[in-house]
Amino acid sequence: MISKHSCEQSGGGEGVEVVRNEKDTHPQYGPGQLTEKRIYLSSKLPSWAKAFVPRFFYVTEKAWNFYPYTITEYSVSFLPKFSIRIETRFENNNGSNSNVFGDTPTPEKNVSFLDILSDPIPEKHYRESEDLSRWQSSKTGRGPLERGWKDDHKPIMCSYKRVQCSFEVYGFQTRTEEFIHRNIQDILLVGHRQAVAWIDEWHGLSLEEVREYERAMQEKTNSKVKSSQNNTGQSAAPRPVFSRSISVTDERSLKKMGVTTANMSDPSTSSGPQSPIRLNSTPE
Repeated sequence: MISKHSCEQSGGGEGVEVVRNEKDTHPQYGPGQLTEKRIYLSSKLPSWAKAFVPRFFYVTEKAWNFYPYTITEYSVSFLPKFSIRIETRFENNNGSNSNVFGDTPTPEKNVSFLDILSDPIPEKHYRESEDLSRWQSSKTGRGPLERGWKDDHKPIMCSYKRVQCSFEVYGFQTRTEEFIHRNIQDILLVGHRQAVAWIDEWHGLSLEEVREYERAMQEKTNSKVKSSQNNTGQSAAPRPVFSRSISVTDERSLKKMGVTTANMSDPSTSSGPQSPIRLNSTPE
């Protein structure tokens, strides 16, 4: 269902490109599946974030699926101080395990309970066919869900997520981390609603049939992303040589941005006036 969701969200030069999807063995968690994706999402960024990223860029997602435990990591090549890590564990309960990861319990104030039935989602993501108060599965007979479903519905599963994000850039850290956590909640809520609403498409499939479905859907998704990017590239107007610049005055600021500095000559030996260092960059 992640493959289907990715395909639906792709187009216009943006979306999800699957780089690899292959078997992998973890020394602790055993055999599983490794996927690597490139997520193109320039238009989905807020205006303040667009100020310091190129027009065309992608986020790299690497996911290790050792069901019922998974690890997902996100990174951006030109932002070495940016990272997101999501650990997931699935359990057959209604969210009652307060220490599901078996190490340090998450403080209660940092725990969010997401209800796929009643929690609001962004209006742009609403579809009547995915409204679980109206949905019913023809294969399983499940649905629609009703208020209080978490307490008495059988079967039931909770997807526990531990989300850690870091963006150590002065002036943007708090705003960016809050933006990430807020949007991850929306993505998880919509994605898990869809996983239930689309149950008739995946219920009863063998693992081999799942892999074949993924392969076909990933080919379709990659084709949509690349085709749109080619069209965009052909019609785009020429960009200026220096399209964005950042002025900094000291080595500490540069290091906070992840920029490696080089030794400069002693200013006292120069006859000309000194000025701040200016870094010019081209997004491409």
